[in-house]
Amino acid sequence: MGRKKHIPGAFVRMTLADGSFGYGRLLESPYAAFYDYRTTSPDSDLDRIASRPLLFRIAVRHLALDAWEFIGERALEEHLTEPVVQFMQDLGDFRRCTIFDTAGKEREAEPEECVGLERAAVWEQEGIEERLLDSLLGRPNAAEERLKVRLQ
Repeated sequence: MGRKKHIPGAFVRMTLADGSFGYGRLLESPYAAFYDYRTTSPDSDLDRIASRPLLFRIAVRHLALDAWEFIGERALEEHLTEPVVQFMQDLGDFRRCTIFDTAGKEREAEPEECVGLERAAVWEQEGIEERLLDSLLGRPNAAEERLKVRLQ
């Protein structure tokens, strides 16, 4: 069986741990965006899915694509083509942070400036599905909490 390609604009549906369904959209590889949308039966209405707000945009390990169902594709809306902004933090000296984006911009930053940004990381399928379900249910996600910027 061939590996699925990462096609920007493709919609994916995944079965979450509680049996409900979550939805995402592939961005420029390796990034994907995940919608604030959960259903108890599979939905393939791309307009309805695309109208939902985004919860997060993160880098996805390509193996996750094999587990998710592709349900259609269309050109990315402008807000989905904006650069993904992330941060890196020095493990030895937490005060040393860098903010960068997928357009190639990069700058030194104070840790406080990184609050609310995603730490540079590539997420595995299980971690994404767990984080998405936690986000949809309004509960904290252990992996997301661990990756937040360290302020002291």
